[in-house]
Amino acid sequence: MAAPTTSSDTSTSPTPSAADDATAPARPRRRPPVPQAVRNVLALVVAAHPRQLVLTAAAVALAAFVAGRPMEEVGLVALTVALGQAVLGWHNDLVDADTDREAGRAGKPVADGRLDPGTVWFAVAAAVLALVPLSVANGLVAAGAYVGAVVVALLGNLVLRGSLLSWLPWAVSFALYPVFLSYGGFGGRYVGEPPHVAVVVLAALLGVCVHFLRALPGLVQDNRDGRRHLPLRVALRTGAPRLLLLSGAATTLVVAGLVAAGATVGLTA
Repeated sequence: MAAPTTSSDTSTSPTPSAADDATAPARPRRRPPVPQAVRNVLALVVAAHPRQLVLTAAAVALAAFVAGRPMEEVGLVALTVALGQAVLGWHNDLVDADTDREAGRAGKPVADGRLDPGTVWFAVAAAVLALVPLSVANGLVAAGAYVGAVVVALLGNLVLRGSLLSWLPWAVSFALYPVFLSYGGFGGRYVGEPPHVAVVVLAALLGVCVHFLRALPGLVQDNRDGRRHLPLRVALRTGAPRLLLLSGAATTLVVAGLVAAGATVGLTA
């Protein structure tokens, strides 16, 4: 008897068709990773307090332009002030790293770990080394005034910022801006003369107003940290909303006074 024959299962796995490929969801393209050096540069820009940097540099440069300085000198003034403001911004974030971390403040690369403190200190050192010759390019007396303003502000970050005299570094550093402008000249060609007393006093008052405005967003955290600077002491008596109105009004009056002084007595005596 012949043995029965069996047929083997010859089924094959289905192959994808062109229609299946057309209906399949597209795979998202992976973006190339951003190099660490680029991320550090972007974080340094954020840590430099760019809004205050741009506003201060633009305001001082505008004052130089109104005073009749040539455009190359206006540009030099803007670059000098911008670099000094970057130094102050980086130093401020280094000093406040622990406080910013505890408060959970956004936009603080040193506090949230995006920037290593050593990288920021290196940037501060490099900027200071560049700031000195850049300031001297405005003239020796002007350089002394601006470098002095930066040093006073740095000391204010370390010493007086939580005390009743917190306003003093702001007043002194802003009062030195008219000296920087009145004695400034490209390459030191302009000998210069003292600024008008009214302009110096108004500039100092503007520094105090800016101090109050800058302190307002952090009043609650400063109170928790035990800082008792002047804006906080005033806010505890008047309330933060009223202090905001008073600070804004005072700033407007001081700026109007500076404009009036520039139009009448001018920058120099």
